[in-house]
Amino acid sequence: MKNILIIGAGLSASTLIKYLLDRAEKYDWNIVVGDKSLELAERKVNSSKYGEAICFDIFDEKQKVKEIGKADVVVSMLPARFHHVVAEECLKQKKHMVTASYVSEEVKKLDKAAKEAGIAFLNELGVDPGIDHMSAMKVVDEIRERKGRLLSFSSSTGGLVAPEFDNNPWNYKFTWNPRNVVVAGQGVAQYLKNGRVKYVPYNRLFLDTRKASVLNAGDFEVLPNRDSLKYRKIYGLEDIPSIFRGTMRRPGFCEAWNVFVQLGMTDDTFVVDRSDDMSYRQFTNTFLPYSERKNVEEKLCEAMNISFDSDIMKKLRWLGIFDDTKVNMKDATPAQILQKILEQKWVLEKGDKDMIVMQHIFDFVIDDKKKRITSSVVVLGEDQVHTAMSITVGTPVAIATKLLLTGELNVTGIHIPINKDLYTPILKELKESGINFTEVEEDL
Repeated sequence: MKNILIIGAGLSASTLIKYLLDRAEKYDWNIVVGDKSLELAERKVNSSKYGEAICFDIFDEKQKVKEIGKADVVVSMLPARFHHVVAEECLKQKKHMVTASYVSEEVKKLDKAAKEAGIAFLNELGVDPGIDHMSAMKVVDEIRERKGRLLSFSSSTGGLVAPEFDNNPWNYKFTWNPRNVVVAGQGVAQYLKNGRVKYVPYNRLFLDTRKASVLNAGDFEVLPNRDSLKYRKIYGLEDIPSIFRGTMRRPGFCEAWNVFVQLGMTDDTFVVDRSDDMSYRQFTNTFLPYSERKNVEEKLCEAMNISFDSDIMKKLRWLGIFDDTKVNMKDATPAQILQKILEQKWVLEKGDKDMIVMQHIFDFVIDDKKKRITSSVVVLGEDQVHTAMSITVGTPVAIATKLLLTGELNVTGIHIPINKDLYTPILKELKESGINFTEVEEDL
């Protein structure tokens, strides 16, 4: 019998846990699901005779050592900042580890020691990062095998509400951590265009958008996502003239969200004075010039140079930022207050389903002929437990865990899924489960 320890039973872990429990009898697995909420862990195990739910605290040193010691593979679904804590203990006890998150600098440093210990740390196996790596590298490798030369690579992903449940003026609902949405993009985004590096500071991020259309999912706008430049090395594209990674939203979202950015309402670095006794309207007014003649709406329109009856104002009114509703949050930052406002409006309602959209575009030359491959996928959630986000994050993590346990994958050290021996079997099974990329090639 092989033992699997899953640390973290949040929404993204739902499909992962179900996948492993469904195959536990076939492969003789015992699965322990640990979370700070025992009730949540029990709900995800769902009384399976192949699973056990435990209350787990990553900072309980004794428990951490004991539970990791009993496992053959540890799957960390904790927030990214805690993965290195798990990895260091896995290294001490020579246990494999699998995560969906980016490889942190702390984990990178463990590569040599993990190889010497004969264990694998598989990272970036979710949707983005994860499925994006695998589906992109498949096409990149195929173009190389055809002796093609890549001129441009762009990759964009979006987590949104499914079209039939898209019923608000923002065309958006929270499908993952609301806080991450509110503070997303802070810093500088960078990408490469025709050999020139382009930097996009946060105050211009939501204005630097491009258009996209994905299969039958409709139209989107795409904004730059963090540091695209590092993917030149990761994907072996050091000489490529253009490379871009982006985040997808529905048309009109970015222009409206930019109001919050410009006003400072997404700032998480200071506390709003007497926030608990403030209304949403007063909160909005704190970011606008003082005036005895103009109301809050008029001042905002003037500050942002938008008309009173614009689509942007319709979106803002619908959210309730001009309402007299009390904030009721003591010592809250602007970002925390904005998040509370949004959570009351952007919630997935009962019966709603979410959607993941992803698209890669590859421009390349073969025999002096310019060509383009567009690779796209749309994944819809099943329900509010097995959401599209949970499916696309959890399924590749689960497949990778299975490959390690069955010996089909024999690697050591730190890895992300950019090599054929890792991405080929995972993509194959994803396709069988319905996560299938449509690839279209055309001459330019």
